[in-house]
Amino acid sequence: MSNSKKSNSYTMRFWQILLLVIILVAWHFAARDKNFAFFFGQPIEIAKVVWVWFVVNADIYRHLGVTLSETVLAFFIGTIAGLAAGLWLGLSRGASALLDPYITAANSMPRVILAPIFGMWFGLGIWSKVALAVTLVFFIVFFNVYQGVREVSSTLLDNARMLGANRKQLLRHVYIPSATSWVFSSLHTSVGLAFVGAVVGEYLGSASGVGYLILQAEGTLDVNTVFAGIVVLTVCALILDGLVTLFEDRMLSWKPKAGETEKL
Repeated sequence: MSNSKKSNSYTMRFWQILLLVIILVAWHFAARDKNFAFFFGQPIEIAKVVWVWFVVNADIYRHLGVTLSETVLAFFIGTIAGLAAGLWLGLSRGASALLDPYITAANSMPRVILAPIFGMWFGLGIWSKVALAVTLVFFIVFFNVYQGVREVSSTLLDNARMLGANRKQLLRHVYIPSATSWVFSSLHTSVGLAFVGAVVGEYLGSASGVGYLILQAEGTLDVNTVFAGIVVLTVCALILDGLVTLFEDRMLSWKPKAGETEKL
């Protein structure tokens, strides 16, 4: 990276941090009004709750571990299932034509209503939350992979066949690489949806998890604890999204960066 690009990056990071500081300071002074503080909390009190959770009592780790376990399991299961189904239906014209209305109907259904059913099937442990989050992740990955397989260039396929590539080789060297870039474009959204599914599931029935802590705080109108839970979940989601970005950069290192193709 050139010095000018590094300088621009550091400058932008400075302004981003400055904007956050301005928001927090404005929030702090606005929270001196009791009515405002009742609905929006106080930054210092929120920080105190987070400190107590992680340092003083250290009781957040069990709940955070449950929520992260649900999120990671849902993310991987939903991604793998979406990848497999997208490849299968993308390559099978007959099966995709047959199942198309059912897939569209399932994707259109508000999947939050499935939470009570999953609770009956899997109980109030982590698997009911994982099942709900999987339904959110699956369709995002599935439709991206399906689109990626369908948009493979016919010219590329014809050239590969002329060189003697069989169906297995086409899948390995043409279809899967094409679908991979589409998969990664959906993973950032999938991370957030996996968190949403896990937390919503905890809302609807659980005895542990960060969503459970937030629900308990809402029951006592403790808005500072609610915002503390939101902050913790947001930071965790950003960390997971950053890990996805690092993995994406390694897996798609062959892909030119934005703007590079114009310079060639």
